[in-house]
Amino acid sequence: MSASVAVGVFDGLHRGHHALIRRALERAGGGPCVAVSFDPHPDLVLAREFRALPPLTPLPEKQERLAALGVELHVLPFTRELAALEPEAFVARHLVAPFAPGWLVVGEDFALGRARSGNVARLRTIGLASGFELEAVPLLVHGGEVVSSTRIRALLEAGRVREAAEMLGRRYALTGAVVHGDALGRELGYPTANLRLHDEKCVPALGIYAVWARVAGEDAWRGGAMSVGIRPTFGGQVRTLEVFLLDFSGDLYGRDVEVRFVDWLRPELRFDGREALIQAIHGDVALTRQRLADAQPEDAVAAGM
Repeated sequence: MSASVAVGVFDGLHRGHHALIRRALERAGGGPCVAVSFDPHPDLVLAREFRALPPLTPLPEKQERLAALGVELHVLPFTRELAALEPEAFVARHLVAPFAPGWLVVGEDFALGRARSGNVARLRTIGLASGFELEAVPLLVHGGEVVSSTRIRALLEAGRVREAAEMLGRRYALTGAVVHGDALGRELGYPTANLRLHDEKCVPALGIYAVWARVAGEDAWRGGAMSVGIRPTFGGQVRTLEVFLLDFSGDLYGRDVEVRFVDWLRPELRFDGREALIQAIHGDVALTRQRLADAQPEDAVAAGM
């Protein structure tokens, strides 16, 4: 049984990607389904983007999410040499030789090879000579605009985690190990778990968020108020990720915690002293309880996922 191969960067594995992957799985008909992706991001290698682009889904997460769908991830190191290949050479060397696909599934705006000349029309012609059929999946539109990793990243960078979740089809999440901090939260009466991410990943804007959190090894999700910030009240300059778990006491040091962002509460502010900060945190916790009252911790938040 021939394989079905989906090709794309798939950063974020958002709802548009899921539509494409679902179609590739259908074309596989129970046979092998492979997602061919690239690392690093092509925009960085080709200088389309001049700033660092932390991924929405680091490779380990991307692999895990695709495996849960029954799809094998194959990563091609993206280089200028790879980008300069003629489409026919690219397909023969990196798609046909290793996978012998019966179907190649891409987005309708997809292109590969020299000067992005391997567009849908050319890939369809290459397929006729190489023994595979091509399917171009229409782009998914949400809110009048195409769902894209770029759009999701921009929303996260603005703190708009609820809107980002609508396009991802799930709440945006971070996972990290709990490390020792300076115990400021404990001194203020709100002990926080300080997280160190395992992989480089896009982090939402500085601010306070309502989140669901789960400690590794436990099934229960706990509500939490999360701070992404630099602690301006205390003259901080380094970004920290801290989460206060509601109605929890215990030692979390060294354990992993997954945090799912539910809603933005407020920007990070500089307060005039500890008492003003404590009062603000008290309000944050109360507002967190309100925001989480109607928000379930389940991953999927959009239909069709």
